[in-house]
Amino acid sequence: MNNSKNMTSGSETGLIVSFALPLLGGNLLQQTYNIVDTMIVGRYLGDDALAAVGATGSITYLFYTLCIGLSIGAGVIISQLFGAGDIKRMKSAIFNSALVTLIFGVLISIVGVIAARAVLVMLNVPDKLINDSTAYMRIACGGTAAVAAYNWINAVMRAIGDSKTPLIFLGAASLLNAGLDMLFVMVFKTGVEGAAWATVLAQGFSALACIIYSFYRNKEIGLSRKDIIPDKNMMLRCISTGVPIAAQNGLISVSMVALQRVTNGFGETVMAAYTVSMRIEQFVQQPFSSLNAAVSTFTGQNIGAGKEKRAVTGLHSGIKIAVIFAFAVLAVFSLFGRNIVGCFVTNGEVIDIAAKAIVLTSAFYWALGIIHISRGFLNGAGDTGYALVNGTAEVICRIGLSLLLTSVPMIGYWGIWLTTCFTWFAASMISVIRYKSGRWRSKTVVHNDQ
Repeated sequence: MNNSKNMTSGSETGLIVSFALPLLGGNLLQQTYNIVDTMIVGRYLGDDALAAVGATGSITYLFYTLCIGLSIGAGVIISQLFGAGDIKRMKSAIFNSALVTLIFGVLISIVGVIAARAVLVMLNVPDKLINDSTAYMRIACGGTAAVAAYNWINAVMRAIGDSKTPLIFLGAASLLNAGLDMLFVMVFKTGVEGAAWATVLAQGFSALACIIYSFYRNKEIGLSRKDIIPDKNMMLRCISTGVPIAAQNGLISVSMVALQRVTNGFGETVMAAYTVSMRIEQFVQQPFSSLNAAVSTFTGQNIGAGKEKRAVTGLHSGIKIAVIFAFAVLAVFSLFGRNIVGCFVTNGEVIDIAAKAIVLTSAFYWALGIIHISRGFLNGAGDTGYALVNGTAEVICRIGLSLLLTSVPMIGYWGIWLTTCFTWFAASMISVIRYKSGRWRSKTVVHNDQ
């Protein structure tokens, strides 16, 4: 069945919501990889193992996010060409973005495996955790190519309006991940390495199955021999569009790595609490991420079709939905925070810290929502260069504020989570200023190529 969707006509809010819901389902399933890992590692291997896995989170995401950024950039080009009805160049973008993603994925996998231990030592991971952290990171980074492949096909399908197909295969992969986790960790007793292998194998299965099915079932992206031709200009276009997004994500990841290093200095209890709060935060962020992708695709197709006002209406709709969701989450965390944290760990001190932390950060989710929606709009419009500005702002805030706030005796380790709150606020204001400046109007990828 062909699930592609032209978003250049019809209800803006209805299209964004209907497109975002399957994305949300897929994102939530993808986060279950981390959730299942955290629950099984925390309950069956203990707090030290959980801290060891958590210590790798920021740096592993740094390697993953470089490939993810390239995929998002490819999606911007493909969505605008799809909206413009330029199928020939769209197919060229699909093939050449695949080449770029594959090359970067393999290179990043190699670098991640080789540099794992040195990077973790630099991050001040405690000696008793370093071996488990290194083993987990090497396996996770070794699977970067699988992560790159999945995110690439996901970006291609989203660009042509299909948010349902990736969900089907991700659902199967999620079940596979849970089964492999239990098999490796609980039955084979393979420790943190087993949890890492379960995630990598499940992600690889999802990528391969989705690629095969998508190209078989969707005529819009079916490639003939004349489409499978390396095009230097298109490859450079994919790189120039995707690299700023990859760099933004990389900069944000660097800031998260710096924050993780500060966290590591407070010992295993705070590290475990931070790991749990981050896992919960990553899960809750998925509606924002889904709206981001939906608004990006909606904007790309409509900008490609020359419907700027319609794209702006979609932005406004996305922000309203995000803000309403943010305050709903704040209410839930305020009432049931301890119960939620208790699903991951049993240590009372860890629960106390993490429960208070998620309430604190959720008070600023409205700002996080604005960041995601405005990024989606600006990326979809082709203004991917702004990503560097946004990423730089987050680096400055996270590194500067974390060092400043945690050094204040009355604040201490709470400065870790306050840093996140203030960073979100600053980044949201910068995003609004960028949109108001109107610079995105001259950044359209499709028309600037002609």
